[in-house]
Amino acid sequence: MTRFALRVQCRSTRGIVSAISTFLAGEGCNITDSAQFDDVHTGNFFMRVSFRSEEGRSLDELRQGFATIAGKMGMEAEFFDEDVKRKVIIMVSRFGHCLNDLLYRWRIGALPIDVVGVISNHMDYQKVVVNHDIPFHCIKVTKQNKPEAEARIMDVAEETGAELVVLARYMQILSDDMCRKMSGRIINIHHSFLPSFKGANPYKQAFDRGVKNIGATSHYVTADLDEGPIIEQDTIKVTHAQSPDDYVSLGRDVEAQVLARAIHAHIHGRVFLNGDKTVVFPPSPGSFASERMG
Repeated sequence: MTRFALRVQCRSTRGIVSAISTFLAGEGCNITDSAQFDDVHTGNFFMRVSFRSEEGRSLDELRQGFATIAGKMGMEAEFFDEDVKRKVIIMVSRFGHCLNDLLYRWRIGALPIDVVGVISNHMDYQKVVVNHDIPFHCIKVTKQNKPEAEARIMDVAEETGAELVVLARYMQILSDDMCRKMSGRIINIHHSFLPSFKGANPYKQAFDRGVKNIGATSHYVTADLDEGPIIEQDTIKVTHAQSPDDYVSLGRDVEAQVLARAIHAHIHGRVFLNGDKTVVFPPSPGSFASERMG
C-alpha cells in the first residue's frame, strides 16, 4: 500500500472535512492521520491528511477525481507521495555548523531529503560537500555582479529540479525579485535575541548585556530581511558564568536544530502560509519517533 498525503487550504465553510473524508473513502483510501485548523481571525481553513491507497489508486487518479470538489469549494489542494524525497539545495557562506549538521542528518536518514547541490560564495566547504558526492557550485557575489550571480543560482535550482532552497547561514541578501519567484520555497535561519542585537558579533553583544536566553528563528524568506513567516523557534538558557565563546557554541547548536526541524516540517507538508505567519501541524503520534529532530 502506498502512503500518500493531501494538503488543503481554502476559506472556511461547512462540509470541508466531510467532503475530503467521503472522497478518500470512496476511492478505497484509509486515513491514518489528520490535522486541521480553522483560523477564526482570517477565515482561512487548513488541513493535512495522511492516508493509504488500499485499492491502488495513483496520485494522478486522485488529483483528477478530487478536482471537482476542490473547484466547488475553492480549495488549493496538493496530493503527494510521503515516501518521495524532496529535492533540496543548501546555500552556505563561511559558517559551516548548519551545513555540517544537515549533511549528517541527511547521511544517516534522519532528514529524508535529496540534496541535489550546495551553493556557496566561498570555497571553504567544497571538499566537505564533494566528499559527500554532492555537486558543489561556487558562485561569487559582488555588488557589481549580483543580478548575474542570482541568475546562476536560479539556473542551478531549475536544472536540478530543486523544490526547496535552504540558507544554512548564507550571508548574502537575496533580491526582492528572487524572493518573489521563490516565495514559500526558501528557508532561512538566524539568531534571535531579546533585546535585538545586529551586526558582526551579536553573541558578544548578548554577553555584554547579560542576556539569559539565546535562541534561533527559522522562517521563509521574503523581501523584508529576517521578517518572513516563522516556521520554527527555540531558545536555550545561559548564565553569568558562561563566556562569549560559550554563547557562540550554544547559539550554533540551537540554530542547527531549529533549521533542521523547520526543513523537516516543510518537506512533510506540515507548514502552510497564512498571510504573514504560518500554520505548522505537529508530527502525527505514529510517526513522531521518525520525524523528531534535534
